[in-house]
Amino acid sequence: MFILSGFADEISADLQEQLDLLTQIEVRNLELRGVWNTGVLDLSDEQVRTIKQALDARGIGVSAIGSPIGKIQIDDPFEPHLEAFRRAIALAEYFETPYIRMFSFFVPEGQADAHRDEVMRRLEALLEAAQGHPVTLLHENERHIYGDIPRRCRDLMETFDTPRFRFTFDPANFVLCDVHPFTDGYELLKDYIEYLHIKDALMEEGQVVPAGQGDGEIEPLLRALVTRGYDGYASLEPHLSMAGEFRGFSGPELFAVATEAFRGLLDKVGAEERRV
Repeated sequence: MFILSGFADEISADLQEQLDLLTQIEVRNLELRGVWNTGVLDLSDEQVRTIKQALDARGIGVSAIGSPIGKIQIDDPFEPHLEAFRRAIALAEYFETPYIRMFSFFVPEGQADAHRDEVMRRLEALLEAAQGHPVTLLHENERHIYGDIPRRCRDLMETFDTPRFRFTFDPANFVLCDVHPFTDGYELLKDYIEYLHIKDALMEEGQVVPAGQGDGEIEPLLRALVTRGYDGYASLEPHLSMAGEFRGFSGPELFAVATEAFRGLLDKVGAEERRV
């Protein structure tokens, strides 16, 4: 079963506008990346409490903390980033979500393998910091980081081989790396997929499009996951208006379009949506 969630900051910077649309389109979870043009790790304690109260009042849960952890250069100072990660852990516990989205550090073009040891050292430190907390780190494939292509994503998963470190499969991000997501990535990564980001893209144009309208091979991915009995989140990250390095934007109308497109794919493959 697929539980819909989404990056609500793609709807609006305003919390109430985010929640209004999620309620209207019957998406009962969000991936908390930002509110009021403030990134999740930079929200004040008062803002965090306000968000929690509003979510509880609407009956909307948090599927994951959409943190930017791991989105620094591989040679940037690590200790401040590790401290920011501790904030992510605290937020995950406060919002009662088991997941923290993260990345594997920006590396110079064409030099990813040369920086492998430092990537692994930093990821090991993050996992150690999370020890004893009820959180799972979800690595997202992303352009320009170590884990950008299936081979290196698999390397990350095999190196640590723990249920506390799993994979978020983002089809569009693979497409933007000139990778066919299902054809070239699914078999390598299927045992580690615990979460989905739903966005699609056209390989030749490098343009993000609604699910099913690009080269992201989302339909065969969904069919394979249904066969395996997938039961987890599918988080809408449409990027239909703007796609940036740290966030994207769609606006209410395009976010609703993206949601409808994905639900159409779920119907097409005979997948069930679990609305919780």
